Amino acid sequence: MKHSFFGGIHPDDGKRYSAASPITPLPPPPQVVIPVSMHIGAPCKPVVQKGDTVKMGQLIAETTGFVAAPIHASVSGTVAAVEPRLHPNGQKVMSIVIDNDGLDTPDESIRSHKEELEKDPHALLELVKNGGIVGMGGATFPTHVKISSGLGKVDTMIVNAAECEPYITSDQRILEEQPEQVIGGIRYLMRMLDLPEAVLAVEGNKPEAIAGLKKRLTPGCGIRLHVLRTRYPQGAEKQLIQSVTGRQVPPGGLPADVACIVFNAHTCWCVNSLAEEGLPSIQRVVTVSGPGVAAPSNFLCRVGTPVSALVEAAGGLREDVDKIVLGGPMMGSAVFDLSVPVIKGTNAVLGLMPNQNLAKENPVCIRCGRCVAACPMHLQPLYLYAAERKGEIGELERLHITDCIECGCCAYVCPGRLQLVQAFKDGKAQVKNKK
Repeated sequence: MKHSFFGGIHPDDGKRYSAASPITPLPPPPQVVIPVSMHIGAPCKPVVQKGDTVKMGQLIAETTGFVAAPIHASVSGTVAAVEPRLHPNGQKVMSIVIDNDGLDTPDESIRSHKEELEKDPHALLELVKNGGIVGMGGATFPTHVKISSGLGKVDTMIVNAAECEPYITSDQRILEEQPEQVIGGIRYLMRMLDLPEAVLAVEGNKPEAIAGLKKRLTPGCGIRLHVLRTRYPQGAEKQLIQSVTGRQVPPGGLPADVACIVFNAHTCWCVNSLAEEGLPSIQRVVTVSGPGVAAPSNFLCRVGTPVSALVEAAGGLREDVDKIVLGGPMMGSAVFDLSVPVIKGTNAVLGLMPNQNLAKENPVCIRCGRCVAACPMHLQPLYLYAAERKGEIGELERLHITDCIECGCCAYVCPGRLQLVQAFKDGKAQVKNKK
């Protein structure tokens, strides 16, 4: 490859479990639980109360800061409660509970915006802001903030379809089944940013998606397909930029610092749905997979759907399943209650088996240095770990702990099975508290 990134690993991608499973629309549940915090940034403020009648797509929680994204009702019905409910992060978060009336009565705001965007492409920024679109690859950074940070500063737009985490195939299935919608979203964003070309980056372990895209992305169309050698964590923003362009985002910097902007393929799909149909961010494709799931599948479901409904639709869990993870096995979070809802950033629900848990009770560092070689951010995980254990906050800062992207490469290659990622999460919290 002409360009690549530092470090990285090659875990079993596990795509075989669900890659051939088409996207199946999941009927909306009788009740949805919609947290007011589904994005990076300030939580939203509810604008409805118990007993209110709401329509599908109606604004139900407004933003309280610039880095935030509004929340909309994913079904029509009656507000049953506005109260703290269990969130996928393991805590109770203020949520809006809606009893579904089964009618999906659309809000008056849901309409096509094609004509106005043809006249003024820059109107997309306000549309995306009001539509509550965030990074759908799991990061959930408000998309309008990203667009604002790149206006007039970028010369390269990259669409992230790497989907490098094992097992997850939601983006892959969208690219195979609905490529025109993704391409449509890319074009809207290109016009918004006044860019003549965009790069659609896909890892090479998605041959069917690549073949379909090659038929549509002909030379001169303005969108260039870039096939990447499969490697984790290539889907991370900074690593993807380096792989595609050779540019390196400086420590503590943003993609705009090297004139780049990155959007997830699923996010582009959402942008197209918003522009063409007026549909805000109220649904997403979720992969339910892993060796602990009876019938791995990909579902199109509404935000607020309980995870238990997806697991049930996938045939349930195997009796000896060890752990349920939301997101990928490398960066996802284990959950202890399947009543938690699907939120905007939920791209996968995984069932993992006991033989996949390699944790040790008393891990010991043998100072082999494998973690240093694997780190895509050029950090020194073994020294960061030692500093965090000793509570040396100044040393954590000197070693640039805030640059850690928590990808898990170091923990994956560690023969001593140190709980490195958890230590770095704790270390970053200590640094933040000090500041």
